[in-house]
Amino acid sequence: MNVAYWIVATLLAVFYLYAGGIKVLHSKERLQPMMGWVDRVPMPAVRAIGTLEVLGAAGLVLPPATGIAPWLAVAAAIGLVLIQLGGVVVHLSRGEARQIGLNIALLVAAAAAAWLGLERL
Repeated sequence: MNVAYWIVATLLAVFYLYAGGIKVLHSKERLQPMMGWVDRVPMPAVRAIGTLEVLGAAGLVLPPATGIAPWLAVAAAIGLVLIQLGGVVVHLSRGEARQIGLNIALLVAAAAAAWLGLERL
């Protein structure tokens, strides 16, 4: 289970570090082509989501790697599940049901990381 956790957690951390980083650093105009939903969400909220994604990425990796409060990895994974649930809601509210595939995949991966993280405790 340890190897499975590290594979899932590392892949999620890389994805969320990138996705969260661009939400924090890029302007609305640069995000618009990649993320159409930013037109209906205030930029402070977009930046907050990006910050939570970056923190989630760190939370998946750093606590288990250092052995300090490894339960935080489970909390980070659950937080990422909640972010993806929010993403599904936003896409469905915009009539973009075809766009939720990535959200569902990330949600399942984050749920798997939470479960595997619990197994590690």
